[in-house]
Amino acid sequence: MPACKPAGSAKCRAAFRLAAVAVLAIALLPAAVSAQTDIFSDTGPDRSQRIRDGAKKEGTVTLYSSATVADMGPQIAAFEKKYGIKVRLWRASSEDVARRVISEQRAGRFEADIVETAGSEMEVLVREQAMQPFLTPVSAELIPAATYAHRQWIATRVNAFVGGYNTRLIGAADAPKRYEDLLDAKWKGRLAVEASDANWFMQLAAIMGEDKAVKLFRDIVARNGMSVRKGHSLLANLVPAGEVALALTLYSYRVEQLKQEGAPVDILYLPPVIGLPTGTGIVRRGPHPYAAALLAEFFLTDGQPILAARFNIPVNPKIRPMPDNLALLDVARFLDEGERWTKLYSSIFTGK
Repeated sequence: MPACKPAGSAKCRAAFRLAAVAVLAIALLPAAVSAQTDIFSDTGPDRSQRIRDGAKKEGTVTLYSSATVADMGPQIAAFEKKYGIKVRLWRASSEDVARRVISEQRAGRFEADIVETAGSEMEVLVREQAMQPFLTPVSAELIPAATYAHRQWIATRVNAFVGGYNTRLIGAADAPKRYEDLLDAKWKGRLAVEASDANWFMQLAAIMGEDKAVKLFRDIVARNGMSVRKGHSLLANLVPAGEVALALTLYSYRVEQLKQEGAPVDILYLPPVIGLPTGTGIVRRGPHPYAAALLAEFFLTDGQPILAARFNIPVNPKIRPMPDNLALLDVARFLDEGERWTKLYSSIFTGK
């Protein structure tokens, strides 16, 4: 600060008061930032209480999610009832969720607090440096694969790729037990896959061996054909309708929901079972960090049985056991190699 003359003047006293306020604000800033970021790395005994207290003061949290209203609605209602904190939900496809977070941050706007969407889009957000690394003691209760090394998101549930067949067209004794069974001529004109499941095939090939997997499915398609449909929900609905006898790449929760509703469908876990992780992460520089941390932990604790009630596969194995031979899809690898696998998938299943 430059010298002030005369030293006792009102102007000089005012300048000193402004300088003192500025120094005090600077001194307090690191402590405030540290107190806020500490909740993302501290696992001490008072951490949970500090998060709840901070969340209560914030009073609200903004969630971007691609989950269906039927799956997310009960979780939000239970969270609001338990903590009295309002959840503002913006729902869209997983691609649109990632796109909105990235565009907002590039524009200098930080509106989202927390994201819950497919693992592939969570990894996109990680690469865009949009997510806040965080630790939680809850990780110890989950399957090890749920917690990633970068700690920028944690899987909350798994969408298992399964087969689904029409029980009026196929008897349980005739259902295939392994993919090699689909070479049998009895499956001619009865098989279908979803058009965009190159990520499923990539992980399947990683386990089976790429050459073996490519040859096997080229042979299956050559001998018996393969219907390719766009949309997992559409494909799932075509099975009980009888338009598709056996679909190979459905999400397990939807087959189980249809079965509970009385539809003539049953589920096939053909090994190896590939699981697409869906997860939650805290957005960097979100306006409500405490409430975001609280909601993230809710998804991984109280939210797990709510997910299971909707036939989702939670990542806490005590709530519901994982399917046998389950392997989580390497979403980071698919980001790097997706173009190659998409072309290969299309060439195998559509001939294009």
